[in-house]
Amino acid sequence: EDDFQFLHCEDCQQESPNLKLLTCLHTLCLSCLRKNKASGQCHMCHTAIPQAGSIPNVDNLLFTNLQARLKVCKKIVDGVDLFCDNCKKAGEFWCSSCKEFFCTNCFEVHQRYLKRENHDAKRVMDIRAGSAKEFLEGTRKTSNLSCSNPTHKSQTVSIYCNKCEKALCCICALLDSQHGSFCDIRSETQRRQEELGTMVQDLKQKRSSFEVTYSMLQDEAARLEQAQREMRELIRERVEHLVQLIRQEEEELLMLVETRQEQGRQELARELQRVEGVLRRIEASEKLVEKMNLYATEQEVMDMQPFIKKSLEDLQQLQPAATGDQVQPGNFAECGAKLQAL
Repeated sequence: EDDFQFLHCEDCQQESPNLKLLTCLHTLCLSCLRKNKASGQCHMCHTAIPQAGSIPNVDNLLFTNLQARLKVCKKIVDGVDLFCDNCKKAGEFWCSSCKEFFCTNCFEVHQRYLKRENHDAKRVMDIRAGSAKEFLEGTRKTSNLSCSNPTHKSQTVSIYCNKCEKALCCICALLDSQHGSFCDIRSETQRRQEELGTMVQDLKQKRSSFEVTYSMLQDEAARLEQAQREMRELIRERVEHLVQLIRQEEEELLMLVETRQEQGRQELARELQRVEGVLRRIEASEKLVEKMNLYATEQEVMDMQPFIKKSLEDLQQLQPAATGDQVQPGNFAECGAKLQAL
């Protein structure tokens, strides 16, 4: 189960059948998404959520379909209610193409009549002896793309139209004159996967820059806290030697230190939050593309790649603050000057 914790909502860490993919590439359930909508930003990386008045209609098809396939795997491993979908006898075989269980007799009929279809049917015992990853890899290979024409859903899809950017069956490619510039659908699927992989590799290089900036901001925040503590101590040591008439000056100095410290802390906190959000978005993109490479069907790649690509392009536009542009919190020079005069 630890291998598939990524299928849970990234906010509440609970399993959900309704997972939504945000533009920052974090995945949330509907309940958490509604809570995040109220704040107007993703709880994981603080990125603004678009369409503030409604829930975005972008389903994480990869995670949702993986959950469904894992349920079948768990059912086989547990051995509960494994009945032939044809005659209701004990199910001894599972066909990932038909998504049905078969008894021995029905399996022989299935193999006889569908021997040219290359259906991948396996013994339940063999599946149970393997791992969940092996089961998912096997079912991934049997998942077929659907033709973009709703009346041709039963047709085998092997062509991609570069003109309209859709998967087609042979009937559409031959009879519909609006299509042109074809290529093999698997070549297009591979190209899209490679495109996402290249973008993630570029982001990995940019990630190091953000990590350096994040570390520098943390060090600056620690320095600010240390400077604040040291100044408070110095003020108290000297004011203790002064007479009662200057106690009011002491309080004014302490208030000024607090003000400078709070201003600097707020500035650093905002910049730290922004950089941390970018790092989390990059991490989410790496994780999602990795899982797509491992488990995504061709249909899922075709459906989700444009959305993910757009999000990765937006992420690539971000740059860490240059050394001279980083937040420079105010120091305590003014406090020191007043103290010296006092």
